[in-house]
Amino acid sequence: MDNSSYVVNDIHPCYELHDGFYIFTSSPSIACVLLNVFLGSMSVGTICGNLLVIISIIYFKQLQTPTNYLVLSLAVTDLLVGVLVFPFSMAVTVSSCLYHEDLFCKIRDSFDVTLCTSSILSLCFISIDRYYAVCQPLTYRTRINTRVTLIMIVVSWSVSVAIGIGIIVAGFSQGTCEEACSADLLVANTMGPVFSFYLPAVIMLCIYLKIFLVAQKQVNSIHNANSGATVSKMERKATKTLAIVMGVFLLCLSPYFICVVFQPLAHDPAPVPVIESLNWLALSNSMLNPLIYAFFYSWFRSAFKMIISGKIFQDSSVHFSLF
Repeated sequence: MDNSSYVVNDIHPCYELHDGFYIFTSSPSIACVLLNVFLGSMSVGTICGNLLVIISIIYFKQLQTPTNYLVLSLAVTDLLVGVLVFPFSMAVTVSSCLYHEDLFCKIRDSFDVTLCTSSILSLCFISIDRYYAVCQPLTYRTRINTRVTLIMIVVSWSVSVAIGIGIIVAGFSQGTCEEACSADLLVANTMGPVFSFYLPAVIMLCIYLKIFLVAQKQVNSIHNANSGATVSKMERKATKTLAIVMGVFLLCLSPYFICVVFQPLAHDPAPVPVIESLNWLALSNSMLNPLIYAFFYSWFRSAFKMIISGKIFQDSSVHFSLF
């Protein structure tokens, strides 16, 4: 085995160097097969889980609330991650994205950034919804209604698509191309994550901290009979669950964005397998959200069971109570 083959095998177990090009190996190793089966299973799980969330909210009128419309937008984003980003990430060789400004790689990056930004903005708007539900319950229904949530959804998708298109037009890529200058790397690897991840994450954390402090005061005054502003138990549970969704989101994406930001400053860049592993950890968040809903929300569990069992095809299923 020559040195070039050794380098490629170190980069990815499924590819080999042939006439100067990286191609899928004709005799994949066990590691390659297991890797593709695992990632393929993640893609299928992501698609099926988020389809359950989408169908539940669209079919059951009891779940059609302003908050759940935002959850629906997040589920659509996660579904598209499973349909578009997962297959692209499995098909694109790590080495081609690193050493060639390939259109295929840019399309993957565009989908990835667009949907990641949409997820972050959806979570930001969900945190705003929870702020009014818990901190200003008396004015919540007048300030956060269906029209307002639809505007939030349109804004989040419009901004996300604009950023995704900008990725292709500006020529930025998740990989580090040989000809990239330091200024481009600064913008792509530092300024981009700051505005697309870190700033929204700090805003969400501040909002949920405020919600937590207000909720604690409400719990302490719950025995006061005149405490008409006390938020309902259901609202507190919804806020707690959506805060967990945000927490899992940050745990999945933070390692990748930390690595991206500090990589240009490091003397020795992080190995490609490390970067790819962190990228897949970030993508796995789209698979975890439906599991969180199913675990914490009894009404989502009931809806999932009815969909999986086929009961929704019964005429009376629309009138079933989920709460």
